[in-house]
Amino acid sequence: MVQYQSTVRSFLSYLRAAFPEVRRPSQLHRDPHFLGWFRSLCEKQPPLCNVTRVRHLLNLRRLLDDLVANGHPIPPDLIRREDFPPQPCYLPRPLSPQEDQLLQQELRRTDDLLANALLLTRATGIRIGECLDLPLDCLQQMGPEQWALHVPLGKLHNERLVPADSEIRRIVERILALRALAPPSHLAKSQGLLLSRPGSCTSKICSSHQTFYQTLRQALAQTAQRAGCSGHVTPHQLRHSFATEMLQLGVSLPALMKLLGHKDIRTTLRYVLVTQQDLQREFHQARQNAVHPHHLPTLSLSKGIENADVPGIRQALAVTRHLLEMYRRQLDDEKTKGRLRRLDRRLLAVASQLDRIATAGKMRKD
Repeated sequence: MVQYQSTVRSFLSYLRAAFPEVRRPSQLHRDPHFLGWFRSLCEKQPPLCNVTRVRHLLNLRRLLDDLVANGHPIPPDLIRREDFPPQPCYLPRPLSPQEDQLLQQELRRTDDLLANALLLTRATGIRIGECLDLPLDCLQQMGPEQWALHVPLGKLHNERLVPADSEIRRIVERILALRALAPPSHLAKSQGLLLSRPGSCTSKICSSHQTFYQTLRQALAQTAQRAGCSGHVTPHQLRHSFATEMLQLGVSLPALMKLLGHKDIRTTLRYVLVTQQDLQREFHQARQNAVHPHHLPTLSLSKGIENADVPGIRQALAVTRHLLEMYRRQLDDEKTKGRLRRLDRRLLAVASQLDRIATAGKMRKD
């Protein structure tokens, strides 16, 4: 509510100063009222960051939608997609391989409910909020030796199945075992959920989703400190680490997008970190593949080619085009190579015309 009030004050203050004659929503126009306000946001001193400007535009657009829903005659399309400033390009923040390994070792050593929840987040790449909402029957068998973790409706209002190997199944089974040891008061707060809500408080505030999220954040920070990780480690870094690891192991970007539950491949690209080591590996693999070039088959003139029939002419054209291509590849002069390409297209057209003649002749005979 405070954010909406700030947006309304900003917009109305601008209208009062620049367009005092505007008194009703029906008088509003995209140009000059809204475009002028967008410009004033860009000229603020000190400058507003892009995130703040995006929030102002979103807030005002939602308020306009509410006014329209309540019967106010407001012109449509006052705020468009192109009006929004670009989102800041955040660099991914995966843990280093050494810190990632140390953190996972410390989580396994701790082996309580919170530690295993964090291990599950790291092993699957799911959002921490999605982990908190996992149902008791989240582990589902898809076939012989094929298991998946069912992630319910999440941030983008979609659900997905994340493949689960033996390690993921072990973590889920350990969480279920620890959950069975939880006090009845904890289980009462989390009926149907995989993770029982900790804490002795029985109020709705203490057992809320946000409070449990903060508890997990604190547990992760303490575990990272014991493991010797530098800086402040957040739950979302586990998701970044998962994405980067999957990419390094050869998972394609479209598959990674499905694993992370993204709707746009550009979002997935922001999650992964391509290191110099990755570039070196990919480069040398490509160079090794180039060592074994593909050889074109060698065509030779045969006795059958001397026959004055359609198959013989077609074979002669194929041999000629092959020899021209071999000759073109030996040249360095781009102009000459271009002329040979044009000649090859003419031969291809001749072959096409030959096929038409043969087809027409066959139809006449029939």
